[in-house]
Amino acid sequence: MKAFEFSTPLQTERLRLRSLTLSDNDVDDVHAQQSNAELTAYMLYEPRDRATVMEKIAEWTASEVLAESGDYLQLAIELADARPPGAQTASERRAVVIGTLYFKIESAEDSNAEIGWALHPNFQGKGYGREAASALIDLAFDALKLHRVFANLDPRNDDSVRLCRALGMRHEAHHVEDMWFKGAWADTGIYAILDREWAAFRAK
Repeated sequence: MKAFEFSTPLQTERLRLRSLTLSDNDVDDVHAQQSNAELTAYMLYEPRDRATVMEKIAEWTASEVLAESGDYLQLAIELADARPPGAQTASERRAVVIGTLYFKIESAEDSNAEIGWALHPNFQGKGYGREAASALIDLAFDALKLHRVFANLDPRNDDSVRLCRALGMRHEAHHVEDMWFKGAWADTGIYAILDREWAAFRAK
């Protein structure tokens, strides 16, 4: 793989993928996402309060270089003109962080990385997740020269499973009760795609 510093936002047709900040809007938007019990049902954390979200954003933005195993990014998925979750009037519109993207170098030596996503329920079902994840996978294979990108998810999370399939990812594994998760044993699903498979998928 090649080392990469995330210093310039990625622009897609409808979205901007950028670093998170401690601005009130970013904190409010991420809190609306990460305090949502429906959204966090399959996450490794319980719903978070605003103070915890602020701590997490500060942690996520401490380093934005991908060079070694364990390096990661947590990016904002921003929609330029949208109604924020919890807005009091229909006319209240601004640039909104509708979700986040996670990207971690699992092994620099083996050129593989993990991708993850979370989208506020208000903005699901509109293709935003696929658009954002596609741009990040493009970056993974083009700029970072990675060989493999995978998603590690709860198989009960139907939305994430559908997104993996929409991205052309293969279902590689289903680990049964391999994780103690929120008071019960849970399964883990692995979906993945290689650089050559992504190139063929994008060429369709």
